[in-house]
Amino acid sequence: MENSNHRVGVSEMNFVTRHLKLNYTKGSADEQQSAEMMLKEIDQTFGVDSVSFADKENNLTVAYDASHFDIEHLEVVLPKYGFEVAHQWWNNLKESYYKFTDQNIKDNAEHQPSCCHKPPTGRK
Repeated sequence: MENSNHRVGVSEMNFVTRHLKLNYTKGSADEQQSAEMMLKEIDQTFGVDSVSFADKENNLTVAYDASHFDIEHLEVVLPKYGFEVAHQWWNNLKESYYKFTDQNIKDNAEHQPSCCHKPPTGRK
């Protein structure tokens, strides 16, 4: 597979794009500056291909390799800059689905396939 369109550490096979609506919890005075700092930190994380934030809609878009980065990493970064995932039913549903699929991708990336012509390794 060709990975020339992505950053180092991002595989096309595990590539996902996530869209989440955010809330700013510290008031509107420093929102623009906090958003820029948040984007910079997320963008510098290994496995992230691109990140953007639409100010008017407060929509965060992150494209990443799910075997190296996931939504839970994102949830650690957001509070540092005064953001949180918006608590709306659709956003909560997407967030749960993203966590589930990210974990599946990570588990599948770590799985070592075995040949079907050999007995299982735990059996004697």
